[in-house]
Amino acid sequence: MSSELFETWASLAELWWTRSGGLPIAEPRRRLETLVRYAREHSPFYRELYAHLPERGIALRDLPPVTRRQLMARFDDWATDRRIRQREVQEFLSDRRRVGQRFLERYWVWKSSGTGGFPGVFVQDAQALAVYDALVAAQLGNAPWRPGAPLRALAGGSRAALLVATGDHFASITSWERARRANPALDSRAFSVLEPLPHVVAQLNAFRPGVLAGYPSALALLAEERVRGRLKIAPVIAWSGGEHLAPAARAAIETAFDCPVMNEYGASECLSIAHECEQGWMHLHHEWVALEGVDRDGSPTPPGDVSHDTLMTNLANWAQPVLRYAMGDRTLVAPRPCACGNPLPAFRVEGRMEETLALRPAHGAPVRLLPLALSTVVEEVAGTHRFQIAQLGPQRLALRIATAEGGPAAGRVRAKAAAAIKALLRSQSLTNVELVHDPAPPRVDQPSGKLRCVVIEDHHHHPAA
Repeated sequence: MSSELFETWASLAELWWTRSGGLPIAEPRRRLETLVRYAREHSPFYRELYAHLPERGIALRDLPPVTRRQLMARFDDWATDRRIRQREVQEFLSDRRRVGQRFLERYWVWKSSGTGGFPGVFVQDAQALAVYDALVAAQLGNAPWRPGAPLRALAGGSRAALLVATGDHFASITSWERARRANPALDSRAFSVLEPLPHVVAQLNAFRPGVLAGYPSALALLAEERVRGRLKIAPVIAWSGGEHLAPAARAAIETAFDCPVMNEYGASECLSIAHECEQGWMHLHHEWVALEGVDRDGSPTPPGDVSHDTLMTNLANWAQPVLRYAMGDRTLVAPRPCACGNPLPAFRVEGRMEETLALRPAHGAPVRLLPLALSTVVEEVAGTHRFQIAQLGPQRLALRIATAEGGPAAGRVRAKAAAAIKALLRSQSLTNVELVHDPAPPRVDQPSGKLRCVVIEDHHHHPAA
């Protein structure tokens, strides 16, 4: 048994013991105290940030909150291993052939897609990855399997398919590739959301996976293909994450594939934060993660009220401790125990909610474009994370760019972004779709305060071309 697999099994056994009442309820507090002590000893950033705090008896609420911008600005000082340096990490990330490989022979590195307008880079240690794997395994063990699932699992063998952005060091594909290398008996393949949908359908039909994972928007598209008879696969379970999963989309996916959907709430800073139950509530993995809803002034948000922001603490990763980290998500803690019977803390979250576009080609049926496909090509080619693509009609898109540079620099960013979008449109036989420049800045989503990169707008105003 590999060391990675052993650590995962050990974490899973501990989870089982904890949730069976074997470990004391104070265990998360002990983990927090140990992690804070370690961070103060080995991270110059946290040593400075916590200099005014006492050595012992610190509660979570005593710790000053941190932001992504803070941590990225102090990247080298944030890390607890002094060998982790931003220059070497960026050099590692510049080589896409190394997706899923180890950094410094002991860490895994990925970057965020820049939701909220500011990208991040995160280093994860072996314990963190083992904990994430164990949390996923625990969820699978409690999945509401449908009748006949064992026979369908045998038909699908040990094949698993993932449909995400595959072309860079993002968390989903990096963790997938790492798991694939650690478990060679599992026949797993990743498929790109940038590929035209008919190509993806053909590849999945040939592969016939027993497990199907991806963004909710991607799974919803595949569900439509299954209903129309073009997609022939029959997975025993669908795994959803990375975007908001609407109840209607969940129902459509479960009906189309006749299998349960396991919906997970995670982030680049902590891959597995919570999982959703059949009542529509997220259940926090409180053994390893702490979430605090806070009001605008930083005070705790009462259960039943929607928070202004949410602070997350990851107790598993010691390479780059994430302590009271501002997520930018608005959450609502359940005011009473969840009706599903799960004792883990329950909450709802307003997260990433970009919309799948339906564009009309010159001939033929409408073409659906995934939001992650559009946002990924712009981020990769133009190098910007503050943009918005708005559908104004069935054959018209608007591009809004927010950039600190003016004049020629802004023009170059806009030109690169437009070229990337047009190339994707060509690959989808959508050369007739008009892309116009809207000089207005991207519009921030009012409920969440977050930037939605891809939106559908009922527009009567047409920006200048």
